[in-house]
Amino acid sequence: MEIMDNYVMIKTILAFGYVGLSMIFLLPFGLFAVLFHFIGFKKSMARFVYWFARIWARILIKISGCTITVTGVENIPQNSGLCFVSNHDSYFDIVLMLAYSGRPIGFIAKKELLFIPFLNCWIYMIGGLFIDRKNVRKAILTINRGVQRLKSGSAMIIFPEGHRSKGRGLLPFHPGSLKLATMSDTPIVPVAIKDSSGVFEKNGCVKSVPIEVHFLEPIDTSEMPSSDKKLVLSDKIYSVIKEKLSADSAGAE
Repeated sequence: MEIMDNYVMIKTILAFGYVGLSMIFLLPFGLFAVLFHFIGFKKSMARFVYWFARIWARILIKISGCTITVTGVENIPQNSGLCFVSNHDSYFDIVLMLAYSGRPIGFIAKKELLFIPFLNCWIYMIGGLFIDRKNVRKAILTINRGVQRLKSGSAMIIFPEGHRSKGRGLLPFHPGSLKLATMSDTPIVPVAIKDSSGVFEKNGCVKSVPIEVHFLEPIDTSEMPSSDKKLVLSDKIYSVIKEKLSADSAGAE
């Protein structure tokens, strides 16, 4: 038992050390990419940052010792704007999406993360947009920027629960959380992530757990009537994610 505890402690130190040091020492490469992004190499730098982030994420997964099962990658369109809509079990979900989504992704981050040194730079560089939920005008501007990215062919991920469930199951979706999808008319790929909270949130230390990431069948939003799109879409996505999570749980029993 003591040997196992020591192993968990060493793994936790390695994981957090890797995250912290990589944010600091690799920051110049990220800033270099941002500079070239603004002087006209937007698409090239997006691919470079994605490639870099994917390798970074897979190394972190390797350090964690987790076994990852990924299904449905054939459901991910590669040549159009795309919204991933996922349940949000833990912080590790972003790492999983960077590692296995198969294309560059952006996401909406809460404004508070903008004030965390180094982390704020990396969120921006991998395509994150910071939203101030307390300021409606600024929040709308952020959403509009995300919509424009989607319409230009980029991919973004939405966590409509609003915060991490930490193993409590699929939480209700927040009203208006799917605005990026409904306003952009881009395809939606629901994502069901199972047991990622077991990596850190449940224990406060890094543990090796089996995790499942399921990319479900795309949903075409362009043909949905605008009058009830938001409600219908929210219910449909919630149902397919919950069904997948429940089916896997039932199978495990």
